[in-house]
Amino acid sequence: ARALVNNPDVILADEPTGNLDEAHKTLAADLLFDLTSESGKTLVLVTHAADLARRADRTCRLSEGVLKAL
Repeated sequence: ARALVNNPDVILADEPTGNLDEAHKTLAADLLFDLTSESGKTLVLVTHAADLARRADRTCRLSEGVLKAL
């Protein structure tokens, strides 16, 4: 929440749902995706959660030190 106070154009989220239970994971993800789509902001999301990654407009994978678009 503190990161959003200054109204940034880009939101960086590193494993934002990693330590949450299923209900709160869904709520947090919905809030992030709704915020970015409604405000036109860019969300850069780092996650191991395949279900969360599938919600993204673009997806990349880091493998053996190489970042590749999927």
